[in-house]
Amino acid sequence: MRLVWGIVTESRDEAGDVQRLVVETSEGTRSAIAFISLSGTCRAGERVLLNATAVDLALGTGGEDFVVARAPSDTIAGGVALDDPSGGHIVKMRYTPLQLDVLAVEEEEGPGHAAMREAVSIGGMPVVCCGLHSQLVPVAAAVHEVDPTLDVAYVMSDAAALPLALSDAVRSCREAGLVSSTVTCGQAFGGDLEAVNVHSGLLAADRVAGADIAVVAIGPGLAGTGTVFGHGGVAQGEAVNACAAVGGRAVAVLRISSVDERDRHRGVSHHSITALLRVALAPALVPVPELDGSLLSDVDAELESVGVWEHHEREDVPRRALPDALGVPMGSMGRDARDDPAMFLAAAAGGDVAARLARERGDHSGTAGRDAGISDTRDGE
Repeated sequence: MRLVWGIVTESRDEAGDVQRLVVETSEGTRSAIAFISLSGTCRAGERVLLNATAVDLALGTGGEDFVVARAPSDTIAGGVALDDPSGGHIVKMRYTPLQLDVLAVEEEEGPGHAAMREAVSIGGMPVVCCGLHSQLVPVAAAVHEVDPTLDVAYVMSDAAALPLALSDAVRSCREAGLVSSTVTCGQAFGGDLEAVNVHSGLLAADRVAGADIAVVAIGPGLAGTGTVFGHGGVAQGEAVNACAAVGGRAVAVLRISSVDERDRHRGVSHHSITALLRVALAPALVPVPELDGSLLSDVDAELESVGVWEHHEREDVPRRALPDALGVPMGSMGRDARDDPAMFLAAAAGGDVAARLARERGDHSGTAGRDAGISDTRDGE
């Protein structure tokens, strides 16, 4: 860990819980993000403590540090810098300096306790299980293209970034109407609903938010080590298991690439293979889109050779064009849909299958989210 003191010189942008800052330090000018729920609003002239670890390690944080704490210029020593109780008793990021109290959907005082108290099943609701955060946009766009009346809930697990507000993709999907509600699970925080784990997060998406489809994905960022199990893609298999445990219909999105420079991610990523064959203990529908050239035959051969179809059900999807994302950018690993169309076609195929399943299931809840007080606005987190 590396912590650096600095002085805020400029607040460049504020959207929801995220404030982007320019901070002057003894090492020069740095860009930083403050999460208002964790530090309060930062103002020019205030002294802030930055966590510079990820930037100094050249990790994929976008070149921005994170504000750990602030010392407002009008606060005397020993004063209170932030006092914003949630009213709840569940703590996320537990036993760290940034532990945050939230009002969880399951709590007696929570917005959905009555619906959650006896809830054990989501009654066959389609659950799209993703291996990457960037798959959310094409999945949600494909659902909207098939049937714009379907409500999609994004259920964010805690295997990558923890603050939902960090995701520009989620904010844009909310504004465009591609995602209707958000649930943050485990140590992740900032959703419309806070849940203790992915299992109850799925129940909340169904029983409280009134979603027709849930999309489970990690937040922005992905850990990888080049080993079989040492990566964030394992969370996809765990999502398949959680879906089965609460009576959902799992749709597992393949991570496919024709241009990734790393052999282990070209064709079908080893992350997908591990998630489906070594982590997922329950069967899932696995959509396979139409792909150009020899890529489809390579994908077919790889999935067949490792035995995916001995455990999961194949669903061929005749999709050759990307869905209209209503202006929301599609991007992954620094590449957009023009650079690597297979990546996004595979995710969109998951949205196609989920939309079909949701329409077959019928309008099962509809107004549940509004009854529980979930905002229907599209102004982001």
